[in-house]
Amino acid sequence: MKNFYRLGIERKILSGLWVMASGLLLLVGCSRKITESGQASFYGAGDGFNGKKTANGETFNKNKLTAAHKTLPFGTIVKVTNLSNGQSVKVRINDRGPFVKGRIIDLSEKAAKKIDMRTKGVAEVKLRYKKK
Repeated sequence: MKNFYRLGIERKILSGLWVMASGLLLLVGCSRKITESGQASFYGAGDGFNGKKTANGETFNKNKLTAAHKTLPFGTIVKVTNLSNGQSVKVRINDRGPFVKGRIIDLSEKAAKKIDMRTKGVAEVKLRYKKK
């Protein structure tokens, strides 16, 4: 008789652990990271954009770590990695663009310097961010 009772408790514990593990997997899945690859460009160096309003209403500052993306929500933090040298920078999306075919992100001048792409003007990059 004792063994049957003990078996019931063990099953309840195991089923409780299963429910907790399933919930944890669901939470991890909700905040999964997304990646994109393509070309990055930058703006703010003598092109007249510095000091102008961005799409979210902020004043653009070429010396801040910000970027333009066509669809990501404003405020999204994106890790941008230059695929030619492995250097990375984290930027905050505060503008829309780029509007050149094949480009997936437009970085501020400071962000472009951080990943050593300023002299070339464009670079193949990988973007990594959390889906909201």
